[in-house]
Amino acid sequence: MVLKQEQIIRTGRYRHFKGMEYRVLYTATHSETLEPYVVYQALYGQGGIWVRPAAMWNEMVTRNGETQPRFEYVGEE
Repeated sequence: MVLKQEQIIRTGRYRHFKGMEYRVLYTATHSETLEPYVVYQALYGQGGIWVRPAAMWNEMVTRNGETQPRFEYVGEE
């Protein structure tokens, strides 16, 4: 799966729709499926490193009747 221009994920700081902030470290490609993934770090607690499919990173979610991006770009570090 190749990401479209509007789906490209840049490094930097993002806010999750639930309010916590994360830093995108890299994008990566699954070795078998070629699916794009996002490698990111929590900017709270112990700063855990996580991975999520790029399609999920870019999706819209509905919470309390409001549709919004799962992750919103905040800016560079």
